[in-house]
Amino acid sequence: MAELDVGRHCQVERCRRLDFLPFVCDGCSGVFCLEHRSRESHNCPEVAVLSERPKPDTHASHACSLRGCAARELVPIVCPRCEKRFCLRHRHQPDHNCENLEVPRPRMAASQKLAKGVVDSKTGETASKRRKGAKSSETAAKVALMKLKMHAAGDKSLPQTERIYFQVFLPKGSKEKRKAMFFCRGWSVGKATDFAASLASLKNDNNRLTAKKLRLCHSVSGEALPLDHILETWIAKEDCPLYNGGNIILEYLSDEDQFLKNVDSYLE
Repeated sequence: MAELDVGRHCQVERCRRLDFLPFVCDGCSGVFCLEHRSRESHNCPEVAVLSERPKPDTHASHACSLRGCAARELVPIVCPRCEKRFCLRHRHQPDHNCENLEVPRPRMAASQKLAKGVVDSKTGETASKRRKGAKSSETAAKVALMKLKMHAAGDKSLPQTERIYFQVFLPKGSKEKRKAMFFCRGWSVGKATDFAASLASLKNDNNRLTAKKLRLCHSVSGEALPLDHILETWIAKEDCPLYNGGNIILEYLSDEDQFLKNVDSYLE
C-alpha cells in the first residue's frame, strides 16, 4: 500500500514535528507547526529587519512652551535667545517673557555721540511741525477715523472699544500704497507689525536674523516704534502722539536705523 504524502515537517531543527495543517510564515515563507508559527518562536530573520527600520516621526505639531498656552504649530518656531519653541502669538521675546530678553548692546562713545546728534537734529526739525500741526493732526484724525471704520481690515472679533485705527502706508515698491487697518490697543508694536504684514501680504522675516526687518514708524517724526512698546502708550503720549484714525508707516529698516528718512514721500 503506497504511503500517503500528507502534512509537512516543522522547519525548526529541534522540533521537526509533522503537522497536517502546517503554517507558512509571511515573513520568511518557512513552514512551521502550531507551536512555532509566530516569528519570535522560530527566530524569523524578518523580525530583525523590522526592528532596524527607522521609526516614523509621530510628532505632528509643536506645542508652545509658554505656560497656559495650548497652541501648537506645524512648523517649530524657536526663540533665538532662550531656544524654546513658541506659537506665532508668543514668538516675540516680550510676549513670552523671555528669560534671555535681548538688551540693546552698548555702542562706542563716538557712535553714541553721532546717534544723539541725529536724534537731536530730528527732534529740532520736527519740533515746530509738532507744535503747529498737533491740533490740525488731531482734528484730521477724528475725521479720517469715521471713514476708516467703514472699510478698515482687521480682527473682526475685537470689541469696538479695543480697536485702534490707522491708515498704514506700505513699504515703497509694494503693490498697494496704503491700506486701512485696525489693531488691538493692548497689542505690542511687534505683534501689530506682524499682523499688518499678514493683512498686506508682505514678506516678514522679523523672527530671523536678517539685514532688514519690518518696522512701524511715526508718520511725523519718522521714529521706528520699539517692538516691545504697547500701542496704547503711543496714543497717550503728550509729545508727538499717534492718533486713532491717523497715519503710520510700515517699512523695512536695518537694526541700526532708528528713524525713517523722507517721511513726506510716503504721504504724498
